Amino acid sequence: MAQAGAQTPGNAPGARVNLSIEGMSCASCVSHVEKALAKVPEVTSVAVNLATGRAEVTFRTEPDPLALIHAVEEAGYSVPDDEVDLAIEGMSCASCVSHVEKALKAVPGVTEVTVNLATERAHVRFGRGVATPAELVAAVQDAGYQAHPSPDSIDANSREEETREREAASLRRSLLIAGGLTAPVFVLEMGGHLIPAMHDLVMTTISMRASWILQFLLTSLVLFGPGLRFFRKGLPALRRAAPDMNSLVAVGTLAAWGYSVVATFMPQLLPPGTVNVYYEAAAVIVTLILLGRFLELRARGRTSDAIRKLVGLQPRTARVRRPDGAVDVPLEMVEVGDIVEVRPGERIPVDGELVEGSSYVDESMITGEPVPLAKAAGDRVVGGTINRTGAFAARASHVGADTVLAQIIRMVEQSQGSKLPIQATVDRITAWFVPAVMSAALLTFVGWLILGPDPALGHAMVNAVAVLIIACPCAMGLATPVSLMVGTGRAAELGVLFRRGAALQTLRDVSVVALDKTGTLTLGRPELTDLHPVEGFTAPEVLALAAAVEVKSEHPIGEAIARAAQLQGLTLGQVEAFDAVPGYGVAAKVDGRRVEIGADRYMARLGYRLDDASVGSGRLGREAKSPIYIAIDGRLAAVMAVADPVKPTTPEAIRALHELGLRVAMITGDHRVTAKAVADRLGIDEVIPEVLPEGKVAALRRLREGGRTVAFVGDGINDAPALAEADVGLAIGTGTDIAIESAEVVLMSGDLRGVVNAIGLSRATIRNIRQSLFWAFAYNGALIPVAAGLLFPVYGILLSPALAAGAMALSSVFVVANALRLRNVRPWLPAASDVGHHPGQEQARPQAA
Repeated sequence: MAQAGAQTPGNAPGARVNLSIEGMSCASCVSHVEKALAKVPEVTSVAVNLATGRAEVTFRTEPDPLALIHAVEEAGYSVPDDEVDLAIEGMSCASCVSHVEKALKAVPGVTEVTVNLATERAHVRFGRGVATPAELVAAVQDAGYQAHPSPDSIDANSREEETREREAASLRRSLLIAGGLTAPVFVLEMGGHLIPAMHDLVMTTISMRASWILQFLLTSLVLFGPGLRFFRKGLPALRRAAPDMNSLVAVGTLAAWGYSVVATFMPQLLPPGTVNVYYEAAAVIVTLILLGRFLELRARGRTSDAIRKLVGLQPRTARVRRPDGAVDVPLEMVEVGDIVEVRPGERIPVDGELVEGSSYVDESMITGEPVPLAKAAGDRVVGGTINRTGAFAARASHVGADTVLAQIIRMVEQSQGSKLPIQATVDRITAWFVPAVMSAALLTFVGWLILGPDPALGHAMVNAVAVLIIACPCAMGLATPVSLMVGTGRAAELGVLFRRGAALQTLRDVSVVALDKTGTLTLGRPELTDLHPVEGFTAPEVLALAAAVEVKSEHPIGEAIARAAQLQGLTLGQVEAFDAVPGYGVAAKVDGRRVEIGADRYMARLGYRLDDASVGSGRLGREAKSPIYIAIDGRLAAVMAVADPVKPTTPEAIRALHELGLRVAMITGDHRVTAKAVADRLGIDEVIPEVLPEGKVAALRRLREGGRTVAFVGDGINDAPALAEADVGLAIGTGTDIAIESAEVVLMSGDLRGVVNAIGLSRATIRNIRQSLFWAFAYNGALIPVAAGLLFPVYGILLSPALAAGAMALSSVFVVANALRLRNVRPWLPAASDVGHHPGQEQARPQAA
């Protein structure tokens, strides 16, 4: 599918632009790109993510994507191009071609357009993430023509996957070449040091000078072949006074190689006793760093599995009815209003409404409910869900970026591309880290040159190179974004969508969870819970007569009674003389029998004695149930109770929140007695009753007193102010109502256990980030002094630049591998939304706050 949400609609003022960036390899790169983008006029905020290779830029006024691309290129990086072929309908002459070209070139981010009248095709090149195929199609349509992506066009996600695969293939090829050339160098140089016989063999066969010349040739091929990528990026960065990891590698390897070249060909320029070569250090450094990058790239590719799974849920084609019959067309060609046919076992291509047929549809990917739901004419279906049994036809209501699945993907991408507050500290450190390392390397060189033993120059050079190589800030830069990617991706599999990445960190510190009652704790609609007939009447008889009357009523209580009769399969009689008394009740004749239904005041008005009912209203009131009385043919026949039932999973969810050390509060508009009855039954700690919708904000502020961090859970419709006011707003979704702007977290199913899973995932992810950051900082803090030679005076230990390169590469791989452990996190409660569950996974319970 086309990349959704690259910009806010219409590129309105204040819009965000998301662009892909190539060439970033460490936290310093992120800092350089952010600074370059921040200098673009009218830019208000910039967030660059190393793990995703994306930048999100917010403009104060109209966005200027081309200025962003130029700024990225000036900083020494690049925005990759995407290409798409559009089939154009309606062109008839050369002027039409001109109009279409002009319309496409006007789309921000488009760099090249070619329109062919004969083939009726347009080939468009644009910055990845800056424009989308949907925007290109809209531009052509605004110009008065019809357009749709060509069936053989590759979508943006496939293109990004191809880019990753090409990069991995290039790294693999470079690694094999470098490894093959480095092995002889390592054997020739280090073999003589480790095995005396090897030294004698070299001296007697090819001589030491010939060995050095051979090492020079092989190492030069390594550096200026596979290793050229470091110089192409690192040296220009030095010229811009913005050094990065590539600069460290370039300076370190060139220093080792340059010193060795002088020792090989101009030894008279060096002080006596310092003529040594370090070719193996330069070659091994390049090889090991290429190995680390290759392993890191492969591991990082697994962090975006969640997005790939979501994208894979959407079929590529749809069977659409046309005047000459049903035909399979690319998904991009489906339009709102098209009739789409879906056969058993197929994934539904778009959101729509059934117009023919019936079936059972598996919506577990959306709602988390494992039981397929019955669908008939008039029911809504969601794109990406699976049609299990019958065939049906549906009218497309949402296509492209407007479908539920597209919105889910967009939410996950936005959360993965955002920055956590904890990242700000890392950014401040890495902003000066590389210059500080280069200064440390310089001090190491000078210190060894002045104070070191002979050969002082050789020792100075080797230790300075070791400091440069070991101090790369890759691990620091990857720790937060990689864990964020994996954590939010796993959350999406569990039915928890983090719309804003910062909520992942804030949720960890929540101490109070405030819950709306209706639709959150309860089902959100009244249900018939009790029916107690008096002597002389039966329950089915009373329910059938009451339901026949209430079918005519539009009151929710009446709907609950009618629904209960329908579930029991009761036959309803003919209704006559229906009369509604506002505020009291309803009356009618059913098959000639007089039926009156209403509250106690209606019964009193009609002159009935409520003592005749077998169950009084006292107990029902204490149970938060509303008693309804029924009179038949002038006699009190029964008392019924209607209530908004608590969801079956709610008690378990509240117990789990208590186990996490959290207090639970309920905010409701119900009467104090009713609210307290519900709270007592569920074990809720604090109750704020009789609150109007506009009063929920004040209630949340009251809960926040004392410095408590409060999360509010609501249905996302009439709770918008409260969701926005809370430290973290969690919206209970219904599977289709997911684009809730006020909430920071969306729970796809109506299951309150999703709150427990969201908090558990938050704690697990932040704990994972802290682990990675600790080891990244500890690694640099401990090994930079070792590389500088701090242990040499006491223990005689020096760190070889080759070992430094290996340690640096492994540190990044460790951080990514640690983040990937989050993929195995199981839900803290067995919510139905665990669509990604795999048997045998260990359940990791969150620690209490």
